[in-house]
Amino acid sequence: MARIGIQLMMLKNHVRDQGIGPVLERVKETGFEVVEVSQIPMTEENVAGMEAARDRLGIEVAAISAKTAVPPGSDELSLADDFDLHLDHARRLGTEMIRIGMMPMTALRSAEAFDDFAAEVDSYAQRLAEHGISLSYHNHHIEFAKREGMTLLDRLREQAPHLRFEIDCHWVQRGGQDPERTLRAFDGVLDLVHLKDYRIALPPAEILDAREAGDGETFSRFWLGDIVQYAEVGAGTLDWKPVIEQGIASGAQHLLIEQDQTYGRDIWESLAMSRRHLVSLGFESLITTGGQR
Repeated sequence: MARIGIQLMMLKNHVRDQGIGPVLERVKETGFEVVEVSQIPMTEENVAGMEAARDRLGIEVAAISAKTAVPPGSDELSLADDFDLHLDHARRLGTEMIRIGMMPMTALRSAEAFDDFAAEVDSYAQRLAEHGISLSYHNHHIEFAKREGMTLLDRLREQAPHLRFEIDCHWVQRGGQDPERTLRAFDGVLDLVHLKDYRIALPPAEILDAREAGDGETFSRFWLGDIVQYAEVGAGTLDWKPVIEQGIASGAQHLLIEQDQTYGRDIWESLAMSRRHLVSLGFESLITTGGQR
């Protein structure tokens, strides 16, 4: 059965300040049992804390994150240098999924550079599959740019046939595509979905005041950028019930709430808002084992 959980990236500062254990306890209290791990340092302390939370709280790890490579001198892990450690972390945390959050910027320099990246991730996907682990790629909006009439996302799917995918609904919408239709198109290669809403914000009074005072630059900056926001599930423009149903029909095993910014709202309140909306749509049994759908 597919499960709905949350992306731990949203709580990375809480983990830094409080430790992984107390944060996962709060996750459980907020009504969630599934997490995806991203931007959380995979130190022995954090990995052990997640292991303990699985045993003590029933927190399931949907997937952990990986990069193909990191800059010299970085203390981050990479598949190039720490392949076996990624396997060890996945096994300890009970997950069969690893995901790549973004391609390196160097892959955007040319078609050849992009195809080199695709070949690299396909190789890692094959190696991980030998150990029973799937490798998924998470999209942003840039993957809907086209080269030679084909989006980068479709080119990656073509050039990396062993790779699976994590479709982020907000970034699909921001990339000019329809989330439900995109999830349908990735039927059979879809493991993960990000539930991130897409909101168009009204300009606040100070932005309008700046425009009336002749500050066109401030208004333009809002109009061309900040007018598009991340939002709590149900607080934006996406129609979530058919999107979620299509994600599940296309094979997604985990659907993760993610919100990159909360615009002053406490993240725990945002998570509670998203949960309430999903419950109102009839998805409570996918969020908590005790929920009734």
